[in-house]
Amino acid sequence: MPKRLHGVLPIVHTPFTESGEIDVATLQREIDWAYAQGADGLGTGMVSELLRLTFDERIVLTHHIAEMSAGRGAVFAGVGAESTKQALIYAKTAEKAGCDAVMAVPPVMTGLPEQQIIDYFCTLADGISLPVIVQDASGYVGKAIPLQVYVQLLERYGPEKIVFKPEASPIGPNLSALRDATGGRARIFEGSGGILLVDSFRRGIAGTMPGMELLDGIVALWCALQRGDDEAVYRIYYPICAIVALQLQAGLDGFLAIEKDLLVKRGIFPSDRRRKPYAWDLDAETAAEVDRLFAQLQRAIRN
Repeated sequence: MPKRLHGVLPIVHTPFTESGEIDVATLQREIDWAYAQGADGLGTGMVSELLRLTFDERIVLTHHIAEMSAGRGAVFAGVGAESTKQALIYAKTAEKAGCDAVMAVPPVMTGLPEQQIIDYFCTLADGISLPVIVQDASGYVGKAIPLQVYVQLLERYGPEKIVFKPEASPIGPNLSALRDATGGRARIFEGSGGILLVDSFRRGIAGTMPGMELLDGIVALWCALQRGDDEAVYRIYYPICAIVALQLQAGLDGFLAIEKDLLVKRGIFPSDRRRKPYAWDLDAETAAEVDRLFAQLQRAIRN
């Protein structure tokens, strides 16, 4: 039976070798490190560079994360694609690989009408036995999913089959709108990288899906929120906020550049290679500020 999604579920960053292939040894090290920090599971998503991977690489990556997790937590695979047929192939691959759920964004190249979005997610939900995480990644790519789409999917399938990761701005009010429109039945995850985690937690989320680079801080923050320790919450939260604010200035490429830089500094990744083309590189002054804030975060976690 699939493991239930809950808590801190980081998104795996895809490491690359010098020749541009997926670095399998580093991927294993990343996954082992995530569970050592207290992750409740993990998965693939936008910061896995899914949209820059080949079809075969996405299939291979899905198998790797399921196998390397080895039952230590809930595993989900990002399966969003530009056609329903593509997304369904990725979803069926995830089910065969032993994943516990799939996560899908709608096609990003076309502004679809509501019924087409509903049909897309229904095909995924009907095509596999796993839960489907409905992701609005419009903060990075595509357009926002209308609230009524969420409501109709939940009414049709229920909260164990359909869960949500809404990332359209303003995130907090949109989380509350979804919660209220579904009478609190919707199981909602947030993906702000930590910058809106405190606000989202107070609105009743089931968990968070950050990147890997600040995972020890996110786990510590989540635990402090659960025990109601506001002093610890804000001590840990402020440096996370400041780092994510620097990431946000360059969108998805900003997240990727800083996230991989920090994974190198942690000794988890041997390099910060990303798939080209991308629009932003980490400059020396931003890197120095990230380093100062990262040091503050490490002190906050230890205190």
